[in-house]
Amino acid sequence: MKDTFYMQLMDNLYDGVYFVDKDRIITYWNKGAERLTGYSKSTAQGRSCSDNFLAHVDDTGKRLCDDGCPLHEVLTDGQPREQDLYLHHRDGHRLPVSVRVSPITDDGGRIIGAVEIFSDNSIHVANQRRIDELEQLALLDTLTRIGNRRYLEMTLESKLAETARYNTQIAIFFMDIDNFKDINDTWGHDAGDEVLKVVSRTLNGVIRPMDILGRWGGEEFIAATTNINRGTARSIGERFRKLIERSSVPVNDQRITFTITVGATIARPDDDLASIVKRADQQMYKAKRAGKNRVAVG
Repeated sequence: MKDTFYMQLMDNLYDGVYFVDKDRIITYWNKGAERLTGYSKSTAQGRSCSDNFLAHVDDTGKRLCDDGCPLHEVLTDGQPREQDLYLHHRDGHRLPVSVRVSPITDDGGRIIGAVEIFSDNSIHVANQRRIDELEQLALLDTLTRIGNRRYLEMTLESKLAETARYNTQIAIFFMDIDNFKDINDTWGHDAGDEVLKVVSRTLNGVIRPMDILGRWGGEEFIAATTNINRGTARSIGERFRKLIERSSVPVNDQRITFTITVGATIARPDDDLASIVKRADQQMYKAKRAGKNRVAVG
């Protein structure tokens, strides 16, 4: 009964989980592993992972089953390992995953197998690739590690041209940290810098890889999302606002909380960069006048 309970619990995890014995034969394969790899339990269980059907490679394309397999190394020395790598999906494509491997031991402490937990790393990989590209092009804000104003100006101009050409919609979000001067005056500029970093990381975790995010200047940020309408723009703005409201920065055994005010607008056929940013900025100030920590769409 106890084993059944734990198996059901693991089957409800989003992450992939599988067990191997000392000979690297797969003895358990959860539903998360089925979903992430495309391989069913009946296909995977009883098979040796050394058959290389998942064909793990690192970011240089090196085959890890031939050399550097974290599962094999854990079975050899009993030391847990973590690694970012790429597995081969049943449909043929490469999927970036974050892998954690731990040994399974018997009552005498002898290694009798291992458990591997892996999760989809697609968003992290996309974000890191975006950071590397922006850094090379001097389009990265060095403090927050997101795009700078020059990046925003270039990409927003391009997005606006696309919307005109393909008749798609784009929403611009102008966001400002509320009472940021008070944060600097009360807690110091180092604390203010940490707030800027936390805000940028939080927003970056919300947007999709194809969306745009950057620091416009000071405590102001701009995001742009495509293929949405006025209603979904409000929902996205509220998501930004609520997640920031629930974030905090530790300072001297205390935690600073903070909020943002969001102004959003949908691009119009005659918009250029200046007009759409101005309109989003005006909506943001409208929300500020209404009490801050709000979203206005117009």
